[in-house]
Amino acid sequence: MDTHTAHHAPSIRLALASLSLTMLLPSLGTSIANVGLPALAMAFDASFQEVQWVVLAYLLAITALIVSVGRLGDLAGRRRLMLAGIFLFTAASALCGLAPWLWLLVAARAAQGLGAAIMMALTMALVGETIPKEKTGSAMGLLGTMSAAGTALGPSLGGLLIAGPGWQAIFFINLPLGLLAFFLAWRHLPADRPAAKTQRARFDHPGTLLLALTLTAYALAMTVGHGTFGACNAVLLLAAIAGAGLFMRVETRAASPLIRLALLRNPVLSAGFAMSALVTTVVMATLVVGPFYLSGALALDAARVGLVMSAGPVVAALAGVPSGRLVDRLGAGRMSIAGQAGMAAGSLLLSMMPARFGIAGYVAPLALITAGYALFQTANNTAVMAQVGADQRGVVSGLLNLSRNLGLITGASVMGAVFAFGSATVDIPGAGPDAVAAGMHATFAVSAVLVALALVIALASRALARRAKAADQTLEAGADVR
Repeated sequence: MDTHTAHHAPSIRLALASLSLTMLLPSLGTSIANVGLPALAMAFDASFQEVQWVVLAYLLAITALIVSVGRLGDLAGRRRLMLAGIFLFTAASALCGLAPWLWLLVAARAAQGLGAAIMMALTMALVGETIPKEKTGSAMGLLGTMSAAGTALGPSLGGLLIAGPGWQAIFFINLPLGLLAFFLAWRHLPADRPAAKTQRARFDHPGTLLLALTLTAYALAMTVGHGTFGACNAVLLLAAIAGAGLFMRVETRAASPLIRLALLRNPVLSAGFAMSALVTTVVMATLVVGPFYLSGALALDAARVGLVMSAGPVVAALAGVPSGRLVDRLGAGRMSIAGQAGMAAGSLLLSMMPARFGIAGYVAPLALITAGYALFQTANNTAVMAQVGADQRGVVSGLLNLSRNLGLITGASVMGAVFAFGSATVDIPGAGPDAVAAGMHATFAVSAVLVALALVIALASRALARRAKAADQTLEAGADVR
């Protein structure tokens, strides 16, 4: 057994290297484009609202399609679809860099988002086929580190590339990384197993279209208007609610549904998705509120704001691998609760932190939040993926990523509104230091409540899972007696 494991260890390590790259590239694709928006507005002589679609098209494609491509991987073969996703992401990156018109750049970013959705949905699903079960937590921790590293690297790397070769380089940087990821995946990911004809399920086209439209409507409702909630946002939100109801009805009647609704009756899965959405809303609060607090209340210049803001992703990246080892050693359920407790403590501290404590008073609680998030995410991903069979790994991985994306999108809108309400002003950039500090305190007081709610869900789901396990054991004992 040991000889067999040792023989395959280099192959497993190289397969994990390919999965690490497929986790790094999508997060880098998000963060590196944000810093390029001013340069793109100048290059294409466009308004800031117009170039915002370079970011929005990418995020909308990921949000709308990530569950569907995860299910497609379950049906058509994950390795095959992963290779197609890496190829699409890399080719679309080249097209982004070559685009002579803004509309073509936006279209290429949407295609890049589809490639990113495939990579994100299938990376965690392929862990189950590639990594020994006892090392799953460590693998999930490494993937969390790579995702955080992509987020942390984007602003600084993007700034250097724009100042040097120009805005095109922020897209061309993906070419060597994409080609390396494709080669490693082609050589080292496990081959797809052909399904027997009796086991082959049909792809749910009506469910896929309905879910994509519903998620697009919700994402637009949360992002259109940039902080103001008008009639357009309300109509889009109502359309999303109606779409969600219609989707549930269609799925109950589908012969081969996109999402088996019975999955959501599993307390570990449903709690995992709900907790992920709640805690990522809190993480988004640090990204939305942080720059205003650091510049408005602490009077930092743009360079120092960027430096302090990078502390969060750096802590998350450093905490990823140790978090994975803790999950393998102490169990996913326990570490999920520990991670959320850390996030709650950090949020509570920020809700009361006086501005006179300066940068240290902001960074210390921020580090607690982001380290707690890294531990939670690793534990939650490990616990959820352990609950599903091989034929559902893709769609469940897609749902995990979707819950995270919905948390980010909701957090950007809702936490921005809470911050404005707490500051008691609509002109946040022009607000005084006391108003900005009050807005931050209100935002993180709400964040602490959201994490507390996630903790209640975690404890309730553990109690339900224990009760279900005890009931199963009682039934088994009764069957043995008979």
